[in-house]
Amino acid sequence: MTTGRDGAAAPAAPAAPATPAAPAAPAERAERAERAERAERAERAERAERAEPAAPNAPSDALGPQDGLVAQWWATGVSRIEPGIVELRGHPVQDLIGRTSFVEVIWLLLRGELPGPAQARLLEAALVAGVDHGPQAPSIAAARMAATCGIGLNSAVATGVNMLGDVHGGAGQQCVQLLSEIAEQGDAEAEFEDTVERTVGAWRARSRYLPGFGHRFHPHDPRRDPLLALVDRAVSDGLVRGAHLRAARAVERYLNQGRTGKKPVPMNIDGATAVIYAELGFAAPLARGLFVLSRSVGILAHAWEETGQGRRNKSPMPPSMIPVHLADQTDAS
Repeated sequence: MTTGRDGAAAPAAPAAPATPAAPAAPAERAERAERAERAERAERAERAERAEPAAPNAPSDALGPQDGLVAQWWATGVSRIEPGIVELRGHPVQDLIGRTSFVEVIWLLLRGELPGPAQARLLEAALVAGVDHGPQAPSIAAARMAATCGIGLNSAVATGVNMLGDVHGGAGQQCVQLLSEIAEQGDAEAEFEDTVERTVGAWRARSRYLPGFGHRFHPHDPRRDPLLALVDRAVSDGLVRGAHLRAARAVERYLNQGRTGKKPVPMNIDGATAVIYAELGFAAPLARGLFVLSRSVGILAHAWEETGQGRRNKSPMPPSMIPVHLADQTDAS
């Protein structure tokens, strides 16, 4: 502060106007925004780590709107995985290891409870029967070709598994549906044969192929008899009802009426395993899923074998064979 000649304080000089700050450069603004976004993400992650898991049926705001949504996103009853905890359908995995077979664990995960010993044996028989059918099966051939293309074993197996669709691999599911339509009509013998004829007729109106019956390779599928014998025993023991077994045999009889001297139409692996899956209470789509699980083992074995043979870019036919050329028909008159 300054003073005048008479000692009085002189008025302060007016302050200079503030110079406005220079606007931030675009790069600086982007950096600030990025820092703010990182800080927000870190805060959200910290909140999620602090949050307790939501109860299975808890409302979405039980932990706050965001935390509840995260906890419910992959809510599952199949397994419980937490630090130091691995449970499968409520069973600690350490109690299953060394005591429970792979087939029993398959049943546990799909059905929510462990099977009885007889149920597990019957399921295992179906899985063993469908495990492989050689390179005549498109899924096996495709996996072997893929294995020579340098894509890795997992991708070769995926190639084969992805071939298992409605035509190759889906007949088991379709056969369960066919047999269930017949089995659900009741037990009256007088009406049963009519039900079989009517149901088969309806299916054949949609396609001349009847799922679970007939085989382009086997005049009699060698897997049919041992599988059906096991189901017969299960019916005698009271393990299963036998309604789907009865329907399958009735369809087979109907298809072979009047075919003396002609090629038979046998029940095939899809039909026999469909009987087992249906009798054990598996839903029709799981008949396909279980077949895929079974056949994937054969696919893996063939892909691995082909990998060890060292061939590259193996095609569907030997190089000496030249495909027949079809003349262009577009200009034909």
